[in-house]
Order: sequence, then C-alpha cells, then structure tokens
Amino acid sequence: MGRAGRSSARSRVAWRYRARYRLPKRGTLFQIRFRISRRKCEMKPEATASETLPLIGPDILQPDGLARFRRSGELPVKVLQFGEGNFLRGFADWMLETCNRKQLFNGAVAVTQPRPSGKTKLDQLKAQNGIYTLLVRGLREGQRLEEKETVTVLSRMIDPYGEWESFLELAEGPELEFVISNTTEAGIAYRHSEWNPREPVSSFPGKLTAFLYRRFERFSGDPGKGLIHLPCELIEQNGDRLLETVLRHADDWRLPDAFKSWVRESNRFLNTLVDRIVTGFPAEEAEGLFSEWGYADPLLVTSEPYYLWAIQAGRELEERLPLETAGLNVRWVDDLTPFRMRKVRILNGTHTLMATIGLMNGLREVREALEHPAWGPKFIQGLFDEILPGIPLDRGELLAYANETLERFRNPYIRHRLADIAMNGIAKWKVRLLPSVKAYIGATGKTPPILAESLASMIRLCLPEPHSESDDNQSQKGTPLQTRDDPLLLDLIRKTWQSPTTGDGDGAKDSARRILALTELWGEDLTELPGLADKVSGHFAKWEKSSR
Repeated sequence: MGRAGRSSARSRVAWRYRARYRLPKRGTLFQIRFRISRRKCEMKPEATASETLPLIGPDILQPDGLARFRRSGELPVKVLQFGEGNFLRGFADWMLETCNRKQLFNGAVAVTQPRPSGKTKLDQLKAQNGIYTLLVRGLREGQRLEEKETVTVLSRMIDPYGEWESFLELAEGPELEFVISNTTEAGIAYRHSEWNPREPVSSFPGKLTAFLYRRFERFSGDPGKGLIHLPCELIEQNGDRLLETVLRHADDWRLPDAFKSWVRESNRFLNTLVDRIVTGFPAEEAEGLFSEWGYADPLLVTSEPYYLWAIQAGRELEERLPLETAGLNVRWVDDLTPFRMRKVRILNGTHTLMATIGLMNGLREVREALEHPAWGPKFIQGLFDEILPGIPLDRGELLAYANETLERFRNPYIRHRLADIAMNGIAKWKVRLLPSVKAYIGATGKTPPILAESLASMIRLCLPEPHSESDDNQSQKGTPLQTRDDPLLLDLIRKTWQSPTTGDGDGAKDSARRILALTELWGEDLTELPGLADKVSGHFAKWEKSSR
C-alpha cells in the first residue's frame, strides 16, 4: 500500500475513533489514541465493594468470632459433609455452629463436593478459611426479622477429584462420627462405576462406599467405628435408599461379605426430613450489605427463619449430636410419616395449588399470589377448607403449621417463582394434591372445587395453544408460559387432547375426561372419583367459551 493509501486508511480509523468516543475532529491518529486512553480511564466504573473491601477471613472477625474460628481448627473432625452448596451451609452447618457456641458438640466439619462442578465453591471456601456469613431474614409473628451470623465450623475442604487419597484418609479419623449429605434427589441414585481404589468414583454413593471400605480396613471391622449417616436429600426413606445403593456398589466391586455386614450392622443410615428455604446469595443486595459490614463474602448465604429437621431415630443419639439440647427445632422421632404428610400436603400442596391456578391467571411469584386481592383468599380457602380437613393429624398442630406456612409465603425477602414450583408439575400434583382430593371426596361425597380447578389448570398448562406449532402455552392473561415437565408425559397428554369441534365446549370436555382416564399418567383412572371429571371438564368448557 502506498503512502496515500496508508494516509487514507489512518484517516478512516481516526474518523471511527472520533465517532465512537465523541472526540474533537482535529488531531493526528496518535493524539486521538492518547485521548481515547484517557477517556477510557475517565469512563472506567468505580470499583465495587466486592473489589475494594477485604475478603471475609480470620483478620476481619470480631474477637468472639476469631476465638470460635481458632477453636474449630483445634477440634476433631466429627462430620464428613458431602455438599458445599447453599442448603447445608444455611441448615446443618449453622446448627453445628450453634452447638459449638454452647460447647455441646465440640466437633468440626470436613466438607467435600459430590460433583466436579462444585470445585469452584470449594476453592472459595478454602480461600475464606471455611468462614462465611449466614443472613436469616423473614417474618416472625408478623414482624420483620433479620439476623446475621458468622459460621466457622468448616475446618477442612477436600476436593475428592483432585485429592482422592486425602479424602480417603479422612476415613481413618478415630473421632469421625457422622456423614451429612445433600446431593439433590438424583444424587442417591445408583450409577454403575468401575472399582479402582486409586481413582475417584464419580457418584456420591460410590465415593461413600470407597470411604467406608477404607474405614473398615483401617479399624479391622471394629463395630464401634461405624458412622451415622444423615442424608438430607428430599426423597422418601432417604437413609434406606442410600444404604441400598452403597451395598449395590459393594456387590458390584465384589467387596468382602464381612464389609457388607459391617455396613449394615455397624453403620446407621437414618431417614430424615428437612424443611427450610435457603435462598442463597442475594446478588441484587450484596454490594450494599458488604459496604455496611466492611467486608466482602462471595459465599454469603441467606435463609428464612423457619427450619425443621426431623430424624427417624431414638433420642439416645441426642447425647452424640445434641441439637435439641442446643435449643434447635430438631425432632428425634419413631416415624417420619406425620411430618412428611404435613409438609407435603400443606406447604408443598399449597405451593402447587398457587402455581397451577396462579400461572393460568398471570401471577408470577408466591408472595404476589398470596397477597392478590382476588386470588389470595381463594388459595387460603383451598388450604383450610379442602386440604387440612383430609389430614389425619392433630387439628391444632395442623392449624399452627398452616398459619406458619402462610407467614413463610409472605416473606418479603424471598422471590419464589411459580414457574419453578410448576416444573415437573404432573408428578408433584399426584403426590401433593391428589391425596387431599381423595380425602375430601371420601369425607363429604363432593369434589373439592378449588383443588379441581388446580388439576384443570395443571393439565391446561401442559397443552400448547390451539392451532399453534409451539410448545409454549399462555395464561388467561395472555402471557406465554413454558411448560417444563417429562417430555413423554407431555407428549401423552397432547396426543390424547382433541381440539374442540363443536361450539359449546363439548370437545374440550371430552378431551379433559380422556386425559383424566389415563392410568399410565396418574397411576389410576381419575374419572372414577365422583364428580371430579365434571368439575375439571367444566373449566375446560369455560376456557373454550371465553377464548372464542
């Protein structure tokens, strides 16, 4: 390129720079670039609190917090925790911290991540010396509550994928007593893996099996060195399920029969029920909170005030894990059934009731739905008139729990999306609301109208708009909704559906009845429940008429 060409090119570049950065029209390209550099410095946003404040750690702790941190480092590791996420840090770890403050437990926690994706958070825990902040916010007896605590109970963070041998060495600790886990509902599921003592196992139950085998070998099968397992995964009989999966791995790997007997007889896999909404990191408020506190905490976790941990075991374990003694809402029980029934039907059932009807009517969040002037009273009526009467438990306890649940739903610090609750709604509706429908019909001989509307709404949310090729549907307010459910079940419903051919809504009513009769969908024929099909199909006829 000649001199003229290069000059022309520089002019074009200079023109673009002037236009982009709003610079004066005169000046050489060098001068323009200098001005751009200065302008970028001027345009650079101010540093955030996260960037300028010190990271939470021993140096910024108050004297009492520093003393607890130093003491945690000296305490024996009594708990192995599978799960570095928000829930356990806002639930079990906080409880253990409470016990240690009262010098009742006197043990520390070693935490490990069940999946490779958890390494980032585990590394952050290491950078913070295991220290993080818990912010408890919500309503208590109608009054706003906000409590901030520093948790220091985590003394070791071990990545099983990069530190496999260090992870297994934890099994040799004579003071180790408990294993706590929260690896999601799928975490306990069996996944085949090959046995190689020198390589990490991918699944949580596989890791636990290898861990227990190391402990079995180290202590020569000593019955007194078995562990107490407290799975917090939200599945029924979670302890029994975990034991089954561990033994299946032991069979796969042809581990000795003596080991399998030790697992069954010397370890205790307890069924538990956990109940607390842990909302995690408050991204929109974090910078303001950090500025107020004078330090940054990327692992800040927030939760509601309410919590319950019901553990199916004798109260003699309180001597080893003194949670009740510390004043915590922990129950050692012979049977979890009443606690599970109460939670599933009242809390989860009302959630699903609000999600199905709410989404059909343009509502988006739990608090919004409960406080809506028209729909809120209807949801409350459905809870007290149609759900509670069918629960065979103490009426006074049910009323207290129901009112406490509504207060939790009104928590101004929690934005719980109805669309998230509605995910996998078919399975949820069967477990959470169908038993209440049956109980109501059995007691009154009538169909519960609000629960029937919920069922109709749930089915409608699974259907695409008529004459639409999209999988999206729309609420009655015309807002597009995306149904997230088992594709096979959605396909079954949509194939069974028939577009109405008559003007009086009979086509929609017939289609609704056929869907209710799908035993492969519901596990039974719902048209056999007196009056239910009439109520549900009536809603479809009404919606069909209003859409014309």
